[in-house]
Parts: sequence; C-alpha cells; structure tokens
Amino acid sequence: MSEMKRIDRRVALKWISSAAASMPLIGSGQDASSDSAKAPGGKGYGPDPDLQRVYQPGDLWPLTFSDAQRATMIVLCDLIMPTDDTSPSASSLGVHDFVDEWISSPYPGQKTDRNAILKGLDWLDEEAGRQGEKDFVSLDGNAQFAICRDLSILAKKDRKAFPGSFFRRLRDLIAGGYYTTPEGMKDLGYRGNVAVAEWTGPPPEVLAKLGLEPQA
Repeated sequence: MSEMKRIDRRVALKWISSAAASMPLIGSGQDASSDSAKAPGGKGYGPDPDLQRVYQPGDLWPLTFSDAQRATMIVLCDLIMPTDDTSPSASSLGVHDFVDEWISSPYPGQKTDRNAILKGLDWLDEEAGRQGEKDFVSLDGNAQFAICRDLSILAKKDRKAFPGSFFRRLRDLIAGGYYTTPEGMKDLGYRGNVAVAEWTGPPPEVLAKLGLEPQA
C-alpha cells in the first residue's frame, strides 16, 4: 500500500483559535442518533475544585465513548495530528481522552459538541459500510484519509452543514487538546513562565520588530 498522505501539522495551527468556541454545527432537529448522546451524568467540578489533586479522565463525570468509538477517535486523532520528526502523535498524548472528557462534561456549552461528535462517529461507520467495511476503523489508511479529506472540503464550502461541520469541530477539538499539552506547547515554541537569574529587558530582536529602541 502506498504511503498515506497526512494533514500538515502546521495547518492545524489555523484551527486552534476556535477550539474553545461552542458553535452551532448542525441544523435544528438533527440530534445525534447514538444512544450515548443522552444527557451526560455527573455534576461537574463545582466552584471550588481541589487544585492539589491530579484528576484522571472519568474522575469527575462518566465518560461517553464506547470501546469502538474510542478506537475510531484514536485513528482520527492521528490522521489530523500524526507524529512527525519533532513531535508525537495526538493519540500518544491522550487527545482522544480529552475529546471524550470534553463531550462528557455536564455543561450546556458542550451539548452541541457532544451531539455533533457522536453523530459524526456514527456517520463515519455508515460511510465505511457503504464502502464495504463494517466500520471506519476497518478501512485502510488511504480510505480513512480520503474520507477526512472530503469532509474538510465540505467544511470549507459550508461550515454549518453536516457532515462537514462535524469534521470542522473535531479538528478544532483535537488541535486544541494537542496544543495545550506540554509537548504541544513545545511544538509551538511556547516557553511559558521561565525563571531567570537576571532580567535584562525584552530581547533586541523583539524590540526591533516593534520598532522600539532598547532603554539605557
């Protein structure tokens, strides 16, 4: 089999800005058909979470994905954010668990995402069936990529029309989850707050870019 094409990692940077936005993705009356689209359980983390505790997926509310849905999400994560010469793949950083936790949270802002993602996963398996396979995971890599490519084209034509809208939101969530991990921040070149022994002011190249002169 010829080598499967990959989505350029740098293209994903264009998607991250909308990762936190809960936009309407499907028309009215188009609810997810999966049984797991029912209202999520749990009460959330409340106004005063324990900041000393390291929470794991599923600690605060029940997760949604079945084993089959989780397997599909792992494939999608690595189609959208594959490993490259400098950075790991999205699934190796647990981004599929982030998506599961996001759509499982009992907050109104995630309801639209929950319906869209679950409906989209169902659609992917139906499309695989039309291609003679039992589900999306069973397709070969080239066929999986081709479906994602076609969905991205649909998303550009009409950001609100399903199933392209599903893929647009999925990309945003995966990119957002990826670039908020330490490895993702490193890939961006983001250093964060780093302790220094002495503060000498902004770097000269930054001042030059802003057209400013170093202060004496």
